[in-house]
Amino acid sequence: MSIISAFCKFDFPRPKSLEKPVEITKLVNFALSTKMLSSEIKYAPRSVVFLIAWATCLAFGGNCMSQETAGNSVYQQSISPGFRQSAESVSSEKQAERLVASMLSRLGRAESVSARIRQRTRAKDMVLVGTGRYLQQGRGMDQQFRFEIINKADTETFELLEVSDGLSFWKFRKSGSTPVRLARVDISQVRTKLQGFGIEKDQPVAPHLGGLQRMLALLRHYFQFKSAEKESLEGLPVWRVIGQWNTTVLAEIIPQQTVMTEVLGDAPVHVPEGMPCSVELIIGSEQLFPFRITWNAWGDGDTIEPMSILELYDVRLGESIDSAAFVYKPSSEGLVDETEQFVQKVQPLRQ
Repeated sequence: MSIISAFCKFDFPRPKSLEKPVEITKLVNFALSTKMLSSEIKYAPRSVVFLIAWATCLAFGGNCMSQETAGNSVYQQSISPGFRQSAESVSSEKQAERLVASMLSRLGRAESVSARIRQRTRAKDMVLVGTGRYLQQGRGMDQQFRFEIINKADTETFELLEVSDGLSFWKFRKSGSTPVRLARVDISQVRTKLQGFGIEKDQPVAPHLGGLQRMLALLRHYFQFKSAEKESLEGLPVWRVIGQWNTTVLAEIIPQQTVMTEVLGDAPVHVPEGMPCSVELIIGSEQLFPFRITWNAWGDGDTIEPMSILELYDVRLGESIDSAAFVYKPSSEGLVDETEQFVQKVQPLRQ
C-alpha cells in the first residue's frame, strides 16, 4: 500500500494544531554505554494515524545489547565538506532534490542503523503519541530491517511491525479493536519484478518493501523538494528541506480534484481535508540522515499546521546489531501470503 493512496481513503475534518510540541529529550545520549531494548496499510478505517505510523514511527524486537560511546555517535562523525560545497553551488530546488536523493542513497548503503523514534499526530479529535525504534543491517541482498511502532491515544492503540530477514518480508498490523492482520511476502519474487525494471539484484529492496527506506522513497516519489536551508538542531548542522506535491502524480491519484493541480508559485496545493499539503525534512548536513519528518496540512483560516511530527534520535550508524532482532517466527494462525498481490503492485520509484 502506498502512503498516498492510504491518505486518500480518509475523509476527516481539517486537523487542529498540535496541542503541544513533541516532548523535548536529547537527540543523542552521550553515555558511555546504553542498553537498547528490543521488543517485539490496507488502511485503518478510523484514523490516519495508522498510516502515519506505518510511514513514520518505529521500535523493534528481540534483546540486543550495544556498547555506545560519544565517539561512535553520528554527532561525532567527521564532516563531509565535499557534498556541502557542491550542493551550495546549484540552485535551491536542485540542491533540495539532490539532498533528498543523496540521503536515500546513503541510508541504503549504511552498514547498520539504529534509531529511536518519537511522534505526535493529530487525527480527528485525537492526539496520538507514538514511540518505537528502527534497525537496519547489511547491504544489497543481505540487508535486513525491523520497523515497529505503537501509537496510543486515550482509548485507542495502533500497532505496526515490519520485518525483513532478507528472504521474507513480514507485516503485522493491529488497529484498535479490529482483528490482527499478519502477512508475508517472498522477497525473491519482488527482486525478480525489480530486475524487469532494470534494477540490479544487488541493490537494496527495502525502498519497495517497507520500513524507513520505503517511507522516505515514497515521500520523494510523491513530493518535489523545492528549497533547502541551513539550520541548526540542538547544535547539529542540518538542512531544512521543504517538499510540495508533484501535481502530475497528485492528479493521477485523485483525478476528480482538478483544482488541486493549480499551484500558485511555490505555495502548497489545496488538497482535500485530511491529506498532507506539504512535507518538511530535517537532514543532518554531515551524515545526510533524516532526523525529523513533518507532515503539514491546511488548518483553519488557510493556515498550514503540522498534522504529524516524527523524530529519529539516539541514532547510531555502523554499530553491530544482534541478528536476532531480524528473526521473526509468528504463529501460522491468521497468516496470509500476499506475495502475488504485493508483486503486482510493485512499480519503479522516482530516480
